[in-house]
Amino acid sequence: MAAELVLQFQSFCESDKQWRARREFLLRNLEHFRGENEMDKLIALSMVWANHVFMGCRYNEELLERVQSMAEGIEVEDAPHFTTRDEIMKRNL
Repeated sequence: MAAELVLQFQSFCESDKQWRARREFLLRNLEHFRGENEMDKLIALSMVWANHVFMGCRYNEELLERVQSMAEGIEVEDAPHFTTRDEIMKRNL
């Protein structure tokens, strides 16, 4: 039932790899988001996590800590590695 519920939240622009990871995020956390408007919150958090992992988007530290703890144990194959401008600058000093 839960697996069928989250299928409707796949974005048309997500690759299979991205969807598999985000789907696992949704399924792992679904039980904690059962109230009114809670599903919208879970979907938003899953997008934050996926955007951070797959596109290198940056968010405030508190939000990143939350979604990373929610995603703990999710294996993402061939996840890209992003280098920030600050990291590049530190290496060049």
